[in-house]
Amino acid sequence: MELRSVAVLGGGPGGLYVARLLKLRHPHCAVDLYEQSQPHQTFGFGVGLATRTQRNLEAADPESLAAIVQRSFQHEMAMEVRGQRALLPVDNLIAIGRSTLLDVLRRHAEESGVRLHYGERVSAAELDAELVIAADGVSSATREGADDAFGVTVETHDSLYLWCGTEFALPSAVFLPVETEHGTFVAHGYPYAPDRSTFLVETDEETWRRAGFDLTTVRTPFDQTDEESLAYLSAAFADELQGHPLIGNRTRWLQFRTVRCARWHHRNVVLLGDAAHTAHYSIGSGTKLAMEDGIALDAALAAAPDLPSALARYETERRPAVEHLQETARRSMRWWDTFPDRLDLPVDQLLIAYMTRAGKVSVDRFATLAGEVVRRGLSQYAGCEVSDVPDDDRTPWILSRPLVRDGRTWSSRSVSLEELGDHHELVVDVRDPWGPDGDALVKRLATGIDHSASSVLLRAEGDLGATLTMFDMGERLRRETGMVVAARVDERWIEHAIAGLASGRIDLVVRTTS
Repeated sequence: MELRSVAVLGGGPGGLYVARLLKLRHPHCAVDLYEQSQPHQTFGFGVGLATRTQRNLEAADPESLAAIVQRSFQHEMAMEVRGQRALLPVDNLIAIGRSTLLDVLRRHAEESGVRLHYGERVSAAELDAELVIAADGVSSATREGADDAFGVTVETHDSLYLWCGTEFALPSAVFLPVETEHGTFVAHGYPYAPDRSTFLVETDEETWRRAGFDLTTVRTPFDQTDEESLAYLSAAFADELQGHPLIGNRTRWLQFRTVRCARWHHRNVVLLGDAAHTAHYSIGSGTKLAMEDGIALDAALAAAPDLPSALARYETERRPAVEHLQETARRSMRWWDTFPDRLDLPVDQLLIAYMTRAGKVSVDRFATLAGEVVRRGLSQYAGCEVSDVPDDDRTPWILSRPLVRDGRTWSSRSVSLEELGDHHELVVDVRDPWGPDGDALVKRLATGIDHSASSVLLRAEGDLGATLTMFDMGERLRRETGMVVAARVDERWIEHAIAGLASGRIDLVVRTTS
């Protein structure tokens, strides 16, 4: 279809990007963007862009992507746990300051002919445009003022986090836990300029309260920075920060909100980015999702004959990818929530657990990126020398490792029911192994167990999601009961079982075929 007029609400990356894409495709269309804040009032630190996101942006608009890359900062990744550090040589991972990214996108939007209106607060109802795109963020006024036309649900999570920064470049992106007198704080940091880094810190609610941050949060006005928390965390992470203080920009403790909408469009209004959906920051930023939404919306408008069918096409084609990412993000978030429980693992094995945590990366795929890390991690899993770990054919090798536990030996990790011996069988029918339903399952095991059994056999429905949940439940049971945990695994999901074994989620596998 050929558009005549478009109004975009919100001057973030998603809004600016979709405005430019639409103006490029429809040069005779009037495209206006409205942002209530002035450009210099941008807050935030760095934005990371992974390789796949860069490929998507290049395919949609190579000129703006080239300008983004030119002003970005490339870096590697590392994890450090209790003095052990492992480096991941990630290819083409870049970050850019949020204000710099907005400058780039603003300039390219203007050059394409988009009319930008800053310092103007307008509503969808006030606009006489053929299409209104609401890219106005997680607290979207458009969505909230629409009398539930979009069917929104918002889930607030328990853990707390804050975004801050530093005035120097970290040597690499780093995942770093620090154990304090109050509990564990975990930092996700990465450089985004020669003299700047993002530093996100998260913790559980009990640690947050013991540290007194519930009180500092109350004392801090909503539009100011919690300086007391930053001072405490600057001291806690002093070694990694090399003496530099943490700096804030409206920095305060938050709880992540997962936004889902039953409908992404209503009449001529369509939601984009955080206004329509959010996904936990541990698997990528809202910036990535919003800009990729813009690509999908632009394509749908070009392919459909009219606006209603275009908006329906956009939602139908884009929603499955977003919902899959949200589910991946949910698994990743819960893994990070329980990260302090894994600090007993050697750092290389912990990196295998990290990379495979959401079922997106297999051990073999991770090995193509970081072969030495995987070899060291597998030697830690198997209790052997690094030189004994093969460079290929890892699946049979991982399955063939013996297991010795409480005086009993299994000759390999792949066993039959007879080889497993006396066991208690448990059906994993929970969504969240670390939530109340997981608590109930642990209690059910504790009260219903045959105490002559030395192991538990987990079983789940045959789809991949249920299988991954079973592995997560297995990790909790291993740690809390000390029992040997075996899992029935369909051959279709054997590579995920391999990751579960190598990262300490399960002990043994009983292979089945569907």
